[in-house]
Amino acid sequence: MYIVEINAVPYGSTGKIMFGIADVAQKSGNVCKCVHGFSWHKNKSQGSYIVSGFISKSLHMLAARISGWNGSFSVISTYRFIRKLKKLSPDIIHLHNIHGWYLNIPMLFRFIKKSNIPVVWTLHDCWAFTGHCPHFVMKQCNQWKTQCDHCSLYKEYPQSLFDNAKKMFQYKKKHFTGVKNLTIVTPSRWLADLVNQSFLKEYPVKIIHNGIDLNTFQPTEGSFRERYAIAPDKHIVLGVALDWGKRKGLDVFAALSKRLDARYQIVLVGTDEKIDEQLPENILTIHRTHSGKELAEIYTAADVFVNPTREDNFPTVNIESIACGTPVITFRTGGSPEMLDETCGSVVDCDNIDAMEQEIIRVCKDKPYTNTDCLRRAADFDQNNKFREYIELYENIGASHD
Repeated sequence: MYIVEINAVPYGSTGKIMFGIADVAQKSGNVCKCVHGFSWHKNKSQGSYIVSGFISKSLHMLAARISGWNGSFSVISTYRFIRKLKKLSPDIIHLHNIHGWYLNIPMLFRFIKKSNIPVVWTLHDCWAFTGHCPHFVMKQCNQWKTQCDHCSLYKEYPQSLFDNAKKMFQYKKKHFTGVKNLTIVTPSRWLADLVNQSFLKEYPVKIIHNGIDLNTFQPTEGSFRERYAIAPDKHIVLGVALDWGKRKGLDVFAALSKRLDARYQIVLVGTDEKIDEQLPENILTIHRTHSGKELAEIYTAADVFVNPTREDNFPTVNIESIACGTPVITFRTGGSPEMLDETCGSVVDCDNIDAMEQEIIRVCKDKPYTNTDCLRRAADFDQNNKFREYIELYENIGASHD
């Protein structure tokens, strides 16, 4: 098979997934071309195709912000890309994030509908079926089920000067529906349920959970406690995120730091100087780690990993933690609880800080979740196995298309 994978960027979780699938596909005897928009990040694949350049992406971003029409520009670069697609004549087109100011949506979907090439579309957020936002849980908004209008999030990603949610909802519905051979993949049951309530419900939905590299994330002894002078009898309460804020529960850790006594040390990874200013001094912050091994050492040193996320599809930090033998406590929101079972962690109601505090104390004191059980559960999320599920999906779709 010849597979073309398309994603907004060549980095981050979605970029890793795209390149990971491509690697497994090629090792299985297939040909795979990765496609993405312009980025300053170092390209991880020498054979990938960059849809738009810096100027094209910048103009697209500016025009979208002024007009509120996301995915309506990059005409020339999209035309060139479609010409490239025609020459490649792929057996499967795999879409990931198509938002990100690099593709013209009407042009791409007209080509898809006309060519009748089978399409797999992995949704990493909710953007595909809303009038604007990729996440709406914190706003408790259900307009996406019928018709988005008067959006309160239009100034957030993808930022716009005007509320154009009503027209964008109709715009997406027009172009994203009516594809003859399209399969939607979601990383969580939670997102699959939302898709089945949206205008995308006409398509079959398959759940393929995100996976992690179990060769990197495994119990890894190190000198973390010694480096940061954390006493051996102190319980490390760990949080890890790339974009700390209310959505990731930064305020929850601030509140916990006032509730938990001196026997507990909260450690947050992925902060910066601005975030540090919002936190009490008794929270230890680490701006960045230099390798996956270093992060695995921190997970391993922790007594419990706490994820008070309020909006998330399927956060792999939970899996990374149990893969290092450390149990997880998370809010009951989005897909965050889905990788946990009774052997490796617990779930409390969203925003119930009292329950979160009590559960932290219980886990650290009673140690109800063993290292062995955590590792056994983590084995279900080996990224290579998850990538192979995509290859099996391609083969099934290709066989049915023939």
